[in-house]
Amino acid sequence: MALKLSLKANERIIAGGAVLRNATGKTVQLVVENEVPLLREKEILSEAMADSPCKRVYFVIQLMYIDGQNLAKYQKLYWDLARDILNAAPSTTAMFKQISEAIYNGKYYQALKETRKLMQYEVKVMDYARTAGRSVQ
Repeated sequence: MALKLSLKANERIIAGGAVLRNATGKTVQLVVENEVPLLREKEILSEAMADSPCKRVYFVIQLMYIDGQNLAKYQKLYWDLARDILNAAPSTTAMFKQISEAIYNGKYYQALKETRKLMQYEVKVMDYARTAGRSVQ
């Protein structure tokens, strides 16, 4: 089944490891006719933006998705990060179960979707910790 994409002016996507940018001044339509790793600009996280433990998990899964040639290396990084986060926050166990299952089944895009939920949870926990810390003082 083909996937139809609309790219705004200067918007980027990663398709099969290639970074593509709409160089026109208007929106263009693309049709992807085969299965290929594809991330829209809003789904791409740069290494510099991976500034928290859960964002680093997202970044590593993103690499698994777009760079299958180094899969073993990225999977090891994922398991190291997951172990550290699970030790610090056991409340993330159910989320990591979903993410890990998707990775095990080679469903990296699904793993990224699940990891976005983990990142939202991380923000809530950190906000709560900051708020609780202020009320104690």
